[in-house]
Amino acid sequence: MTAPSNPDPDPRNLPDGGMRPGETPPAESGTGTGTGPHRPPRRGWTTGPLLLLWILVVVCALFFLVYAIILATD
Repeated sequence: MTAPSNPDPDPRNLPDGGMRPGETPPAESGTGTGTGPHRPPRRGWTTGPLLLLWILVVVCALFFLVYAIILATD
C-alpha cells in the first residue's frame, strides 16, 4: 500500500543535499487560474431576458386560446 504524498518530506529521511520542508513547489490548488480580486456579478441583468420570456409565454397562450376558440366555433 502506498502512503499519501506529502509535499514537505520528513527531514530525518532526507539524503545529503535534499530539499528541506517549505522548499517544495505549491500544491495544485495554488497554481489555479482563479487569481485576481473577486468581483461579484452585477444585479439586474435578468430583467430583460425574463421580460422577453414572459412576453413569449403570453403570445403562445393567446395563440392557443384563439385557436381553441376558432375550433369551437366551427
